[in-house]
Amino acid sequence: MKKIITILMLATVFFSTNSCSKHDDEVVFDCTTQSIFLKTHNSTDTNNPKLMNYSVEYEGSGTLSAVKWTFGDGTTGTGMVVTHTYAVAGTYEAKAEATVKIDGSECTTTLKRTVTVN
Repeated sequence: MKKIITILMLATVFFSTNSCSKHDDEVVFDCTTQSIFLKTHNSTDTNNPKLMNYSVEYEGSGTLSAVKWTFGDGTTGTGMVVTHTYAVAGTYEAKAEATVKIDGSECTTTLKRTVTVN
């Protein structure tokens, strides 16, 4: 009976942490048995509504070694903090491909964020 309860508890934890309730702009993933938390942020410039500031937040014991951005309008950028100016107003899906190094290994994941530019 104890084994069944243990299995049910582990299954509950697994499915609750991997449920569809997570946002596309944040992710917790396993990299060489260590949990890593990444989240994207964005803000607009008050003087130029087509200018978008993006950043990636990282929590973990490794090193965030690279971030490659695609801004949804055919252009790209690199870095933990980037600024991008959109040519026309609209809704775009920005993606950040983040690479983390831990103990000589690398793990890469992609975060998405939908932004509306006026």
